[in-house]
Amino acid sequence: MRGKHEGATCHGVSFGPFVTTQQPMSSPSSANQTQVVNNASQDELDRRAGLLQAFRTNPVPNAEVLANLGLFLNRQALSRLLFMHDLYRLALPVHGVVMEFGTRWGQNVVTFTNLRGIYEPYNYTRKIVAFDTFEGFPTVDPKDGGDAVIRTGAYAVTQGYDGFLGGLMRYHESESPLAHINKHELVKGDVCETLPKYLEQHPETIVALAYFDLDLYEPTKKCLDALAPYLTKGSVLGFDELNFPAFPGETVAVRETLGLDRHAIRRSTLSPTASYLVVD
Repeated sequence: MRGKHEGATCHGVSFGPFVTTQQPMSSPSSANQTQVVNNASQDELDRRAGLLQAFRTNPVPNAEVLANLGLFLNRQALSRLLFMHDLYRLALPVHGVVMEFGTRWGQNVVTFTNLRGIYEPYNYTRKIVAFDTFEGFPTVDPKDGGDAVIRTGAYAVTQGYDGFLGGLMRYHESESPLAHINKHELVKGDVCETLPKYLEQHPETIVALAYFDLDLYEPTKKCLDALAPYLTKGSVLGFDELNFPAFPGETVAVRETLGLDRHAIRRSTLSPTASYLVVD
């Protein structure tokens, strides 16, 4: 699932050719930090805590740490990155933008930005658009079930994090050609309201890849309805929690909107929860 086990508290940070300056970020509540869906055993959690400590105290010289992050990527994290790579490759021949609904810490959109830089560095029309409240779930619906994590405010990030993520996106764009052309946008707010506004303001939009990590029924359904006229044959729709008991609303939304009998929903061989379909 999307960075649901990640965490970061950041201050003003320099990113190469530019600097982001902002007030120190306040952390989300302890409930939002810890009350997440996690199927790991206590032994697994303890080992991961040990890996995190190894990362924080690693003896690799500072100038080489970023080039050696693979030392600290476990199987699950690497699987996640490989799945995003597979989705991007599927959408590569399709003209249009990449959208993510439910960005949270933003690892996926940064990954998509770097994949664009690898596979199509001169394709300045391949815009990466990220949607999130950055304040957690705005509301929940009865169709979202009764899991303890289904509550308003769940999965909030640190206050002001969207500014930090914007700085990271600009940095990663600067490492590829045509860096003077902005090719990303972070759209903050309830996606039920912000997506229709975005599409109205950008009638040129074609969606090549859309990744859904909203978890909930209403925003997933409304986004699928809103995107329908902007999809083309070959558009790739990725989903984070289909057939996942803790978040039934996502599957209900897909069933009601797309129909499970009209599309071949493929599971990722890399993850037990991630899946996708290709519009035909």
